[in-house]
Amino acid sequence: MEIVYVYTKKRAEFGRQCNFTDRAAELHVDILPDPSLAENFVERNPVDSGIQCVQEMSEHEVNTERFETGSRGINHTEGGWPKDINPQEVEQVTRFRKKVEKDEMYVNTINHLGTVMEHCIKQNNAIDIYEEYFENIHLDEVEESPSAKTINVFRDPNEIKRTATHISWFPDGPRKLAVAYCNLEFQGSSPDTSMDSYIWDVENPNKPEMTLKPVSPLVCVEYNPKDSHVLLGGCYNGQIAYWDVRKGSQPVEMSPIEHSHRDPAYKTIWIQSKTGTECFSASSDGQALWWDIRKMGEPTEKLILDPTKKLDMTKAQGAMSLEYEPTMPTKFMVGTEQGTVMSCNRKAKTPAEKIVAIYPGHLGPVYSLQRNPFFPKNFLSVGDWKARIWSEDIRESSIMWTKQYQSYLTDGCWSPIRPSVFFITKMDGTLDVWDIIFKQNDPTLSLQVCDEPLHSLRVQEQGRLVACGSHTGTTTLLELSDSLYTLQRNEKNLVTAMFERETRREKILDARHREMKLKERAKSSADGGKDKEEEEGGEAALGGDEDLYKKAEDEFFDIINKEKKNMEKKKDAEMDKADPGKQSPIPEDQEQEAAGEGEKK
Repeated sequence: MEIVYVYTKKRAEFGRQCNFTDRAAELHVDILPDPSLAENFVERNPVDSGIQCVQEMSEHEVNTERFETGSRGINHTEGGWPKDINPQEVEQVTRFRKKVEKDEMYVNTINHLGTVMEHCIKQNNAIDIYEEYFENIHLDEVEESPSAKTINVFRDPNEIKRTATHISWFPDGPRKLAVAYCNLEFQGSSPDTSMDSYIWDVENPNKPEMTLKPVSPLVCVEYNPKDSHVLLGGCYNGQIAYWDVRKGSQPVEMSPIEHSHRDPAYKTIWIQSKTGTECFSASSDGQALWWDIRKMGEPTEKLILDPTKKLDMTKAQGAMSLEYEPTMPTKFMVGTEQGTVMSCNRKAKTPAEKIVAIYPGHLGPVYSLQRNPFFPKNFLSVGDWKARIWSEDIRESSIMWTKQYQSYLTDGCWSPIRPSVFFITKMDGTLDVWDIIFKQNDPTLSLQVCDEPLHSLRVQEQGRLVACGSHTGTTTLLELSDSLYTLQRNEKNLVTAMFERETRREKILDARHREMKLKERAKSSADGGKDKEEEEGGEAALGGDEDLYKKAEDEFFDIINKEKKNMEKKKDAEMDKADPGKQSPIPEDQEQEAAGEGEKK
């Protein structure tokens, strides 16, 4: 059916403008009042109504709908082949290629494209496209003050929040981080508390990239440095598990509970090996266990952390932190609940010889332990209200330490790029960055990350990004300023000199302390003739350790002050030789001597 519309207007009137004229008002409808409707209303007299001179304002809040993004992989297969040809069969593919290569269209196309490609190649050869035009121009670098900014915040997606107990960075670049979530308060978890831990994409804080589903909440998690698909985790019930992200959220294999730790596995570390499958774990049950993930039925090796070296399980000290340096594959260190640091050698001949040295570290548990990446002989320990730097050569005392904090310390680590920089997290929610070349008494940067305690800390291996985990499972990602992750000029030499100087100082103090202790003992034994008096004198000598330390320190600083005065006198003498006409000032001690002689006369 054809639709036809007939225009009734004249052709001359198309497009003509409208003309408006004035005319008198016309009444179209007149509705008269209806008295019966008035009966539905009551008259109000008088009427009170409030009036505001100020314009009324109202405040509204609108939250946009949360948008969740997801990442999905696609498997690409070789395409473009006819249906009757199987790309897996070499003979069929070869036969088809020969057939196509004989086609005139194919030959013409290749000839045409070949000339274009040849022109581009010749052009690239004629011009150096990678030439740097401003190589020799150096920009004047403005020294900016140390700072850090928040890039992203990853929150525990569950309703019942848990502590972010451990963080591990993806080994192949700062793209992902794995976070272990666990409530460490004894019997503090409700039955509805989730046991999941998550792998987060750094650029997507809305939804975790992957969920790890252990049988017991994870206390720690570590990426395998040799295979970025594999993760190792220590559970709250003491079991050790590993995941392959290609195989899903469930653990590939777990250690049997009868061969696992009896307490939470607080730390797991991958060991440098040819296979990349060996690891070890430590727990507050006083054991260090070695594993091979290819055979998780039982540990390959076991060490009881008994400081008496008698391998007595009843006297073992619970482990809270572990340290392993791949450049020293047989050595490792353990930080205990009692505050001591044990240096161990895995390949010792007898089990008793495996504990090489014990350092009297802190007043409480050692929460973090790490060797300096540039100076493995020096290591950092964090516990109680101080962080300490130690030298392997001195077991009696640390060589450097931070100030006494008001808040309890929870974690710490060295910068992987700068040998003089280390980080500390505290219970008041602050992150402190120390640069021992710049300042020794105060942190270079103190940053209030959140209003709740921080429990975990991890620096990405490029040194630019820092992740901090809090008590309620919030992981904050921070980006440091350039000065905090750029190696400074002559920094390694300065740090070497500082560590050597402090080590030497501690050695002198320690030797002096021992010497004074021996003198005091000899004196006390010589004074008393009776056994009772000797015992009392020995107790007094042993009890006065603090006074002896103070005396040794005072004598040490007296020696330094005398050397400084001698240096100043030598400088003055050299200046007098250079300018014989100038009268040298009389030193204060000589003036006092002269005044004393005058009084005597």
